[in-house]
Amino acid sequence: MFPDRKKDLVKLQFGEYVSLGKVESELKACPLVDNICVYADPTKDNCVAIVSPVQQNLEELASSLGKTDLRLEKLCLDDDISKAVLKMLINVGKKARLEKFEFPSRVHLTSERWTPESDLVTAAFKLKRKIIQNRYQEDINRMYS
Repeated sequence: MFPDRKKDLVKLQFGEYVSLGKVESELKACPLVDNICVYADPTKDNCVAIVSPVQQNLEELASSLGKTDLRLEKLCLDDDISKAVLKMLINVGKKARLEKFEFPSRVHLTSERWTPESDLVTAAFKLKRKIIQNRYQEDINRMYS
């Protein structure tokens, strides 16, 4: 058993099991998502997502929302854009027939590219879940607060 794989299945507060890998693979169909890591806290009743967005698609979304500053760092911090991305993820999740508790309730956008060099993914581009969690723990805490 791979130590990283056993954490793929998380039991939420009310007993529902979430397969993080399954949810991530479905939500990757969203055109705004370059990469995504879904995180579920067993003491909560929902999950959250950290998204590394496709810059060009995020810029197009920003323009459609009337945002003029198209620097990736600024776009990732914008609440309206985060809400729009979350809405798109939920629509993708509904089409994929995910359960309500599998939809992320909040999303954090990061301008950081997830590459083997950034140590957030393996050479085969599999998520390094623990490293991602450690790197974004403050953002995870904020999404759950």
